Amino acid sequence: MDEFMKAAIAEARQGLEEGGVPIGSVLVHQGRIIGRGHNQRQQRGSVVLHGEMDALENAGRQPASVYRDSVLYTTLSPCPMCSGAILLYGIPRVVIGENRTFMGAEDNLRQHGITLEVLDSIECRELMNTFIARHPDVWNEDIGE
Repeated sequence: MDEFMKAAIAEARQGLEEGGVPIGSVLVHQGRIIGRGHNQRQQRGSVVLHGEMDALENAGRQPASVYRDSVLYTTLSPCPMCSGAILLYGIPRVVIGENRTFMGAEDNLRQHGITLEVLDSIECRELMNTFIARHPDVWNEDIGE
């Protein structure tokens, strides 16, 4: 596993320690992390701060050319909201920790030419499976069920 997915997992663990859903993400441009984040819906009472959205927010406003030359790493398959942001900003590649506990809008991303790499990480799966078993109500709210 590369350093960027490890950074995303560290973000997920931080979110879990804060009482949130353990999903983390980093935005990488030219081999350097420019934004990192984790799901903060519980911690901040936010309706939009999924891990990917938090990483984008923390990257700050960037020129379109930066997004088009970046890779987004996320511990879980991106939901429709986060996939929409990926498409809006033209991020061409997404590395996904796992998609067994939740299958996001991967088909939509692929249809729009986004390259996806699914690592099927046991560590990412275990984080989510443990959280979902302990907090099914929080998880269901997070994914809109």
